[in-house]
Amino acid sequence: MSVPGFWKHVMTVLGGALGAQAMPLLAAPLITRMCGPSELGAFSVWLGVVTVSAIAATLRLETAMILDHGPQQQRVCFSVVFYTASIIAILVSCGALLAHALGLPALRQQSWGALVIVGVGTWLTAYNQTTLAYATSHKAFGKAARAKVWGAGTIALTQLLFLSLGAGEAGLLAGQLIGLATGLLSATLLLRPPRPQLAWRLDDEERAYLMRHHKFWSFSLPSNMLNALVGQMPLFLIGMRHGAVAAGLYALTQRVLAAPISLLAASVLEVFKRESVHEFQTLGNCQQAYRYTFRALTILGLGPALLLLLFSPQLFATVFGENWRPAGKLAQILAPLCFLNFIASPLSYVFFVAGKQKVDLIWQIVLFCMTLCAFGFPDTLHQSVLCYTIGYSALYLVYLHMSYQISQNRLATA
Repeated sequence: MSVPGFWKHVMTVLGGALGAQAMPLLAAPLITRMCGPSELGAFSVWLGVVTVSAIAATLRLETAMILDHGPQQQRVCFSVVFYTASIIAILVSCGALLAHALGLPALRQQSWGALVIVGVGTWLTAYNQTTLAYATSHKAFGKAARAKVWGAGTIALTQLLFLSLGAGEAGLLAGQLIGLATGLLSATLLLRPPRPQLAWRLDDEERAYLMRHHKFWSFSLPSNMLNALVGQMPLFLIGMRHGAVAAGLYALTQRVLAAPISLLAASVLEVFKRESVHEFQTLGNCQQAYRYTFRALTILGLGPALLLLLFSPQLFATVFGENWRPAGKLAQILAPLCFLNFIASPLSYVFFVAGKQKVDLIWQIVLFCMTLCAFGFPDTLHQSVLCYTIGYSALYLVYLHMSYQISQNRLATA
């Protein structure tokens, strides 16, 4: 791997990520003073449903574009994703409305309007992810960065505007949808991705594409779905067991801890994808890219993790208001897990490169069961979060060991 080239691409992606995250981070202290924990909690549950369902909507086929560069094949990928995302979006909205009607605790606090548009959020998020994956496959990091800035900036500004008008939770929802649409429009104009073929059913070529990349939807899809569920499950379970206020506190903690992942780790990931695929195809392993990326992530993540561990309660109270100090205490507990997540998340791409998605799926199932236990048995919120941190951190150490073995192409065939 060329060290200057690696950091040049990282800085390009990071510049876009900084721009994309600057507005939401700057807006967060204002948002927390214009809406309460219960409103933020309800919006975060809605956004969690969108996040999980958007993964299902793509069948994880957008990841295949990194490996499959042919123009015709990428056009077929867009056509398949357009078709599956549309179907999943309709099913998600109908399913959410049915669950609300049946009194499902996690959705009981959502309005009927929020549940109707959850499918719209799913479709926009899924197609956004696919378009940005197309940019990565062509090393169009700068254009993808500008599209992210447009989307994230629009979300932050419109949410603040609607909150200032007294829209509350509805303002958060409307701002999210407007920002997603703006981000997709700007990505489409900048990147000019292939136009999907619109039809009521998949044709022979599209079905053949699905079969050729079956590992992505048979192994990667359930694995990533489980991973997303694990990420959102604490919020759902906290809301059911401890109420909307507790869910809102955890939601803010989750948003703040996700910032270093979004800013730095995701930027490194975009470059690691290309480097690891190139090394694996030419050398039969990608251990050089893995080792360099591991060292870079460790150095970049150590400072923010220590800051959270030592000063979270004071920082949250100062930045977001005294009412949010309990969220800082939760961040303090989660700081070690945040550090391991920062390192492990980008490096997990080696499972895709080496075709070891089945191994990743098994690990995700274990993680899912651990999360259920962590939030199912302890009585208090802090006890649950502490058990979650210990269990998840231990599993991440196992995950890092497996991913390193895979980078050397030494793990037994799964």
